[in-house]
Amino acid sequence: MPLTRTMSSTAALLFIAASAGAQAPAATAATANKLDTPQARVYVATLQPHTPARAVNGHATNRVLVYLDNGVMTRQEGGGAKQTIEFKRGDVRWRPASGAYVAENTSDHPIRILEVDLKGPPAGKVVFPKLDPPIVDKAHYSVMLDNEFVRVLRVHYGPREDGALHEHLLNRVVVYLNDQANAKADDVRMAGPATHTEKNAGDQPADRIAIELK
Repeated sequence: MPLTRTMSSTAALLFIAASAGAQAPAATAATANKLDTPQARVYVATLQPHTPARAVNGHATNRVLVYLDNGVMTRQEGGGAKQTIEFKRGDVRWRPASGAYVAENTSDHPIRILEVDLKGPPAGKVVFPKLDPPIVDKAHYSVMLDNEFVRVLRVHYGPREDGALHEHLLNRVVVYLNDQANAKADDVRMAGPATHTEKNAGDQPADRIAIELK
């Protein structure tokens, strides 16, 4: 039986809507730039809950991820198995360059990930000095991650604590995890080579992450 004009119009509208839905691009994570240096670009990616973000061209650079919120997400590369990732604020992950993938925040709240995209290969083999912080000040510095591209340090000072004299050899991205004497939680700064002592002048612990760029 031939379609009436009303039925034909309805069918056409449904077809257009279905086509538009099929062609709509997948959501992507919102990003906020923090730093851009010759060695790295630093930004915060925010993933909304239950909204898949598709990276159709993959990610061309190696990067360090610092999770700024507690949460759970999934990540699937190409046609591979879906990986579930649970994390807490201050956790760190190394993510090498990859092909196309889909990431989804499966938590019930937005999550923020600070990403340090490396712009090139390391400058060469690093020989850390005798005053290397994790050696001379183990009470306040610990190594979270170390590879040919970066070394990531966790820094923790208790209230009113003094640190030992130490030397930073490399440029580093510093992420502040809580309010401190000269910084606020989530501040991101670039620091260069230095030999110094440090003190937490506050009455609360001071926690930060330092990503050293090799």
